[in-house]
Amino acid sequence: MPAYALGDKVATRKAYGDALVWLGATRPWVVALDGEVSNSTHADEFAKAYPDRFFEMYIAEQQLVAAAVGLSVRHYVPFASTFAAFFTRAYDFIRMAAISQADIRLAGSHAGVEIGADGPSQMALEDLAMMRAVQGSTVLYPSDATSAVALVRAMADKSGISYLRTTRGAYPVLYGGDEEFRIGGSKVLRSRDDDVVTLVGAGVTVYEALAAADRLAKDGVPARVIDLYSVKPVDVDTLVAAAGVTGGRFVLVEDHHPEGGLGSAVIDALVGAGVQVRVAHLAVRELPGSGTTAELLAGAGIDAAHIEAAARELLG
Repeated sequence: MPAYALGDKVATRKAYGDALVWLGATRPWVVALDGEVSNSTHADEFAKAYPDRFFEMYIAEQQLVAAAVGLSVRHYVPFASTFAAFFTRAYDFIRMAAISQADIRLAGSHAGVEIGADGPSQMALEDLAMMRAVQGSTVLYPSDATSAVALVRAMADKSGISYLRTTRGAYPVLYGGDEEFRIGGSKVLRSRDDDVVTLVGAGVTVYEALAAADRLAKDGVPARVIDLYSVKPVDVDTLVAAAGVTGGRFVLVEDHHPEGGLGSAVIDALVGAGVQVRVAHLAVRELPGSGTTAELLAGAGIDAAHIEAAARELLG
């Protein structure tokens, strides 16, 4: 499997391409498709390594998904990628794939305000909600390259509709190659027995949550940090355990609209488990503009400073 050194900056979309190439070498029935953005999704790495198993579908996202379904019927293991925002064009095909009980794997890159200068037309801010709503789906959102590779591998063995959200920018590798990432799991990156608040993020917001926890720690405020890389199914046990330690206080932060994403997944899980919670839900609530990643994360209220402020407000 591809391996990365701790601290190296690697985009999860690059790790997706690396993982595909590795899968292609070990599993000849793995195929890849893309919607004419393979140089951005990094599916082009698979295309160069195995040109006879790569299918360029051009700007035809409905056909991208339809062809993936057809290949799955022929007992191939298809991975179809494009910008996450463009899967909205193919949602009926994704929905019908689930009804048909097809096995397809979708990868959406360039999600959220994190992409920066490309502007709101390219920023998928509804994809997690869209994919969570698909019957029986699996929705994954890795924060670093190591977890991205592990989750691509897990998707190859997963039946049904699975979706991987990848990040445009390169961020430090958090996990060693010996870490395991099961579907339905999460990772606790900061924890103490006396934690008073839990910060939950996924993808880029994990790094903002870690920075916020460091700021709080300087004032003697211990905060638990959870990387919720599996958005569906969600790790209920870890969330319930965190609630028990931190008095049900959660800051949920996501680079997504507030409806139907990570925050909804966590709240649904905790309420379903009968846990009483006090929640600050930070999400992209206004139409974003164009700018640097730092400017847009701050403008949306999902950066470290806003997470820290939300935690302090919960603590009174």
